[in-house]
Amino acid sequence: MTLGFSVEALLPQARVEGPLRMGLVRLREADWLDPAPDLAARAAAFDAHPGSVIVRPEAAEAIAELGELLGVEGDLEVCARACWEDLCIMVQYGPSKPFHLAAAAVAFPTDWRLEEKMGLSTAAIHAPIDGYEEALASGVDKFMEGLQSFNIFGRTNAFVVASDALRYFPDTAPEARFAHVTPENAGSTLFVRCEREALRRLKRSRAIVFTIGIYRARLDSLSDAALARIARSVEGLGADEGARRAAPHYADALRGYAQRRLGETVQ
Repeated sequence: MTLGFSVEALLPQARVEGPLRMGLVRLREADWLDPAPDLAARAAAFDAHPGSVIVRPEAAEAIAELGELLGVEGDLEVCARACWEDLCIMVQYGPSKPFHLAAAAVAFPTDWRLEEKMGLSTAAIHAPIDGYEEALASGVDKFMEGLQSFNIFGRTNAFVVASDALRYFPDTAPEARFAHVTPENAGSTLFVRCEREALRRLKRSRAIVFTIGIYRARLDSLSDAALARIARSVEGLGADEGARRAAPHYADALRGYAQRRLGETVQ
């Protein structure tokens, strides 16, 4: 089992219902990073948003090692411009201590601001996610502590948004963002946005590189199976998580579109 490099390929592994879970799969070295990155889009994003890179001194050794791994010479931004994925460096401040975000180059954020997360522990970074502390925080910390440099693990998530922007920073209230979406036009106005995430530990520095690749697809471009899966998220996520994702503002339109297109196959 592995993770592909498109919404269609990622959706089977994305959590769209049920309790929070890590949902990790083991990746081959060849499946770590997108083999066909759009480097022009990466360069344009970094050129336009210089605040997309923040580096703390404690990440220096890990960044040098990451550059060697990627076969590039330069700082973290140079590394991030050479691949499709955003790059986050997680370090420990002592044995068995939680990992903290020590550096990151994030060209394509999904509704989060790097400057607000820098220096935080993994648990604090994910604090806005309903139920994370109770369901995942301890398990994620233990997994990261035990991660070995010869393993790479990946996971993915899926969001429904009304934009195909690579940088997703909505600046209006959710009722305004989705006001134009109806069951009739949802196929062309709603998009599925996936974050393809991977974790690997660097051998010398022992830091963890957390990569995030962004993939988007318009609803009407999805296969019937993919549409049915994302439609289940309307009912499958808890009320608090659904509210954080603005689901109440697009749920009727998504459900109606799926029923029109799939009929009785919608569960």
